[in-house]
Amino acid sequence: MDLRRIVESLLFVTRSPLTPERLKDLLPEADAADIQRAVSALEREYAVRNGGFYLARVAGGVQFRSHPDCKDWVVRLSRPSPHRISKAALETLSIIAYKQPLIRSEIEHIRGVDCGGVIRNLLDLKLIRVLGRKDIPGRPLIYSTSRHFLELLGLNDIKDLPTLRDIEDLGRDRNSVGDEGE
Repeated sequence: MDLRRIVESLLFVTRSPLTPERLKDLLPEADAADIQRAVSALEREYAVRNGGFYLARVAGGVQFRSHPDCKDWVVRLSRPSPHRISKAALETLSIIAYKQPLIRSEIEHIRGVDCGGVIRNLLDLKLIRVLGRKDIPGRPLIYSTSRHFLELLGLNDIKDLPTLRDIEDLGRDRNSVGDEGE
């Protein structure tokens, strides 16, 4: 059994990242350490190859991704429908991403408006998920971002989100670029 080839085949046909747990479920006869070595070998191989796609660590797993330099041509082929969400949904999603886990009333306190419809929309888009219920009166639902959210943003973990300081620095950098031209 050539484990590297088998793992490569599984990664080639999957539409979502394969976690170490999922790979172990698919390959019960293989040792977890051997599976990890096969994944690491593939990562190195595709990094050195520098082709049109690479093996990325995304959402706690690994997945083949097309190289960003090839984006324009991939878009021509796939013509994906754009993921457009409203400003309210983006604000709500940002609050959940940075403050998770939290309940609806906490989100509404931060935004200052009702968020029920926006939360339902984010759930429908699979960008957030319900973790459970908070042990307080009314037992409200607890929300966090989903694996799909991580996949769409190309993040391996929620800790990979830019910090608020990074965002502020980016804003300062953009403002200073505009000031230089005046």
